Amino acid sequence: MVLNAPNLKSALWDAANTLRGSAVDRTDWKGYILPLLFFKRICDCWDEETTDATAIFGEADPSMFPEVHRFSIPDGCHWQDA
Repeated sequence: MVLNAPNLKSALWDAANTLRGSAVDRTDWKGYILPLLFFKRICDCWDEETTDATAIFGEADPSMFPEVHRFSIPDGCHWQDA
C-alpha cells in the first residue's frame, strides 16, 4: 500500500473503528495509544542515530558504538521486528 493522505486517513479511521468496537473504554485509549507512540518514537530516534553513526564510522556494526544512541533497544524489540 502506498502511503499518501487518503490511505493514511483510511488506515487511521479503520483503527479508530476497531477501538470503538473493543471492550476498552474510550477514556482508557490513551493508556494503550501513548505507550505505542512513545515506543515508535524511540525506535525512530534509534534509526536516525544509527544512520548518523554509519555516516561517521562507515559500515561498522552500530552496536559497537553504544555511545551514539540515547536509548537502548534490545535485539528483537525494535518496532520493525514485530
